[in-house]
Amino acid sequence: MAASDPHQAADPEAVKRHPALFRAIRQRKNPKLRRTDITVTDDRAVKRAVKAASLGNAMEWFDFGIYSYLAVTLGHVFFPSGNDTTQLLSSFATFAVAFLVRPLGGMFFGPMGDKIGRKKVLALTMIMMAVGTFAIGVIPSHDSIGLWAPVLLIFFRLVQGFSTGGEYGGASTFIAEYAPDKRRGYFGSFLEFGTLAGYVGAAGLVTALTAVLDSGQMEAWGWRVPFLVAGPLGLVGLYLRLRLDETPAFQKLEGGTAHATEAADGVETTAKGDLGKIFRQYWPTLILCICLVGAYNITDYMLLSYMPTYLSDELDYSETHGLLVLLAVMVFLMLIISQVGKLSDRFGRKPLLMTGMLGFFFLSLPAFLLIRQGSIPAVTTGMLMLGLSLVCMLGTMSAALPALFPTHVRYGSLSVGYNLSASLFGGTTPLVITALISWSGTNLMPAYYAMAAALVGVIAVACMKETAQKPLAGSPPSVETEEEAAELCASQTPDPKF
Repeated sequence: MAASDPHQAADPEAVKRHPALFRAIRQRKNPKLRRTDITVTDDRAVKRAVKAASLGNAMEWFDFGIYSYLAVTLGHVFFPSGNDTTQLLSSFATFAVAFLVRPLGGMFFGPMGDKIGRKKVLALTMIMMAVGTFAIGVIPSHDSIGLWAPVLLIFFRLVQGFSTGGEYGGASTFIAEYAPDKRRGYFGSFLEFGTLAGYVGAAGLVTALTAVLDSGQMEAWGWRVPFLVAGPLGLVGLYLRLRLDETPAFQKLEGGTAHATEAADGVETTAKGDLGKIFRQYWPTLILCICLVGAYNITDYMLLSYMPTYLSDELDYSETHGLLVLLAVMVFLMLIISQVGKLSDRFGRKPLLMTGMLGFFFLSLPAFLLIRQGSIPAVTTGMLMLGLSLVCMLGTMSAALPALFPTHVRYGSLSVGYNLSASLFGGTTPLVITALISWSGTNLMPAYYAMAAALVGVIAVACMKETAQKPLAGSPPSVETEEEAAELCASQTPDPKF
């Protein structure tokens, strides 16, 4: 096999005898960028794209947050009366079932997004998410229709899971392809700002309802209110997404407005969206993606979804107090997440991700020992320790993951990798932790589970390449101003020799 570098392939003496020939070969392999190869971003278009993508993410996590925070109530409403632990496990099993179809949704919507465009698929997933969530809010209880109640709940959870299979991969791809290279971490962090906003909206609404209504009213009708809110939210998100243009990187694939010449070395020029190609050619990167997402999702779901149930069910803590503490922690994380995104642009994705993973590995046990004490200062401190570790990943991951794959398979590869991992590790986290606590008899199992996930994450981060401030693979450079584009071209022109 020929070496990629002509100096390695040829005799050094030949290189000395024919410098012009080998210089021409190098230039052919690594041609200089022309001004037309470089995408100059429109700041208003970038902000519109970030807003539309983040709202969809917020809605997805609003739904999952509601389901997690109402897990005990939903267990009573949809499953036959009996042992409380059995009802809770049944409720979490239904929570997890949506994740079983997420990889199927990713395999369906991901390649479709690489074929027909990011915008159309993101509009479709928004409609399905809104319909699935709204429908759960109108399902009659088990007392009214018997076995049909959990059957309908599971069906609409499957609709939600299938649609969200195309959501994160598409939304993170959308923002990454719109953002300038040097600020991709900053703009990408707003996707996870949407995640926290969804959780805060869910926690705030559930806290307000549990404070105003008694348990009988909550089980009779109060639990329906948060699910019904999803209908109007979905319409707003759909409106915002339909107003967007396709991303510059995808327009380049389609021969649209973002033109590039052959000088843009390594830039892809066809959009095929081949699922088989993803598994055949990109499986090492796919495995890396699954490991990163698995470590990130286990810690994410443990803190943001499972923690209120852990506090109330395992530590007999007040549900309202638990939600209020988590609400305060999440609002704090929302305030600092964009700064974490900026730090990842400045210092790199790997240092921030490694900080988050090591934080979970070393701080999970001390944090849960504090949380077990039960006082509000101790619980708040423990959750802040976990939250600060998590925000290092939240503010960085949505810029790091899309950069793993080239443009022509980015949406498909990221959707498949993200959702396989979310299915295996993310959505099953509450179920697995509840079962582990029941099996082991110790309520420190969440800490051990998080530490194991973080250890895998440390290895994965060590294996990934640094992508901060670099163009996305298969896409031309993306900058904020014409002056920056001119400087980039000029930097490739050697100084004249006199």
